[in-house]
Amino acid sequence: MKFNSTKPSFARQLDAQDDLSPFRDQFVIQDPTLVYLDGNSLGRLPQATPDHMKYAIEHQWGERLIRGWNDGWIKKPAEVGAKIAEIIGARPDEVIVCDTTSINLYKLALAALQARPERKTILSDALNFPSDLYILQGICDLMGEEHRLDLIPSDQSLSVPLENCRERIGDDTALVTLSHVSFKSAFMYDMEKVTHLAHQAGALTLWDLSHSAGAVPLELHDWDVDLAVGCTYKYLNGGPGAPAFLYVRRDLQNKLIPPIWGWFGAQAPFNFDLNFNPARDLTRFQISTPHMLSLLAVEPALEIILKAGIKNLRQKSIQQSEYLIYLAREFLFPLGYELGSPTDASERGSHVTLQHPEAYRICRALIEPQETDIRVIPDFREPDNVRLGIAPLYTSFLDLHQAVRRMEQIVKEKEYLQYSEEYLSVT
Repeated sequence: MKFNSTKPSFARQLDAQDDLSPFRDQFVIQDPTLVYLDGNSLGRLPQATPDHMKYAIEHQWGERLIRGWNDGWIKKPAEVGAKIAEIIGARPDEVIVCDTTSINLYKLALAALQARPERKTILSDALNFPSDLYILQGICDLMGEEHRLDLIPSDQSLSVPLENCRERIGDDTALVTLSHVSFKSAFMYDMEKVTHLAHQAGALTLWDLSHSAGAVPLELHDWDVDLAVGCTYKYLNGGPGAPAFLYVRRDLQNKLIPPIWGWFGAQAPFNFDLNFNPARDLTRFQISTPHMLSLLAVEPALEIILKAGIKNLRQKSIQQSEYLIYLAREFLFPLGYELGSPTDASERGSHVTLQHPEAYRICRALIEPQETDIRVIPDFREPDNVRLGIAPLYTSFLDLHQAVRRMEQIVKEKEYLQYSEEYLSVT
């Protein structure tokens, strides 16, 4: 993708030509001087969500009280899951919303290991999100010394070549579990090919979709993916701490035994049987009463995504990330910045990472400027990564232009020296 101008007028021209630009107005943007590039950590608030939640609180809870469960609450985990299923290429009965990403990962990983008792190896990679690795380490500790977690090394902390996966998947591999899009570099696996490699070796696959659901097209069912988890507060814009989702391919749902037996996973929860009898479908992976208010808050943004179309969002994401990298080459690379993401768009998710030795203080200067009205919110990831999240529903080309020019100014004028090197609690 070629660009021929670094002027802000060209960015405005790209915005004017963007068919998706009207969707920006469907999100709350209270400060027009704020450039928000952290939608890959927490998505913006949809305009429709406050009224949606007001109705949920005042009518569904306030007026209907306990009757709300029979009015439709009880079906919401599956109904909202079906909408997510449409976004990630699954069947409606293959996705359910419940718990957190880490808890869902624990449930599905342990169920997968129990389904392959003769195999003792979990395969992941050095790019995976640490929380995922902690969960897997804890499972190995629980299962005993025979079980082990094997990590595929990365290529300069940016990517993992397919050949590296092929070499590490073996006869002892029970489960291959990876983040589809890496949280630091945005490296994106070819999910279909890796899943095929795992299946050839007799292993199951479990994917973390936290940085890809709502950002890149997926075809979980057609690619024969076994299991997946993901969060709803990033590109799905469900709000802070919104409940996660899990996917189990239809033919596996009756074969896998959930490791946590909770009453909402029972076949007839309101029979109150003293012995657990798991549901015959995906609901067996529920544990307890759904977090209804936070679950309801997920709905409005899903409708926006479905209307915009995930393929359209991906097309714009690629165009915007290419434009951002183009600007970085012109303005930032001469100042010591380096690209911390794959150059090939087919191997890159919807955020771009730029590396600099002063990355943390650059982020502080972007977020808390002392001499300009323009504020930019990215995020920092150890040791030297500035992550710039592109959420095509509301990120504009002008946002990207302003962010790059501020990053240029901060280093050129050494503004970062005015900020402490001491980390804040959340980076």
